[in-house]
Amino acid sequence: MADILTLHQISLTMQGKTLLKNINLSVPKGSYITLAGPSGAGKSTILKICARLLSPSSGELLYQGQNAFQMPPQEYRRHVSYCFQQPVLFGETVSDNLDFPFQIRNQAPDRNRQQELLDQVNLPKDYLTKSIASLSGGERQRVALIRNLMFKPAILLLDEVTTGLDAQNKQIVHQLIANYRQTGTILAITHDPDELAKAEKIITVKGGQINE
Repeated sequence: MADILTLHQISLTMQGKTLLKNINLSVPKGSYITLAGPSGAGKSTILKICARLLSPSSGELLYQGQNAFQMPPQEYRRHVSYCFQQPVLFGETVSDNLDFPFQIRNQAPDRNRQQELLDQVNLPKDYLTKSIASLSGGERQRVALIRNLMFKPAILLLDEVTTGLDAQNKQIVHQLIANYRQTGTILAITHDPDELAKAEKIITVKGGQINE
């Protein structure tokens, strides 16, 4: 299967410190790959480069064979969506967050699509008016995830999204990821045994390098 995302000889040095060295990674379309390794190994740095939140010092990031850093940022992020370990929500209500993907595309919110995703994470329709400040940690993560999935990105980058969630919320997030996986590609960081068991390939990162 053709690679949808490719990191070729990616290195990153910041403030005189080498964070990544000669990273080569191919992500086939439709695959589920996880990055494993100790804290500080460089896993999140790799994911942030894939999301274009960091720029490498050298090397190439290719999306479907095209230099990702030459694509307009908004266009790239329509295809590649990054989910933070600590969900970043804004505005006052759930609706403010779920409307945002439509607003940046100058489109009216699709309430049917929003409801479809709310249903997948067991949140009722009246959650659209719920205050962000009143959400639990698990609810915040669910809202953040469905916001990222509103326009069905080709690749989902997951940075330890189930860390700190209770068993119920973890199960709901696992099901949402499983639903997405039917048509999408996943590159994830996790220490969750259940998530690791679902991955097609586990890649170990240590000291800013990939250990095959």
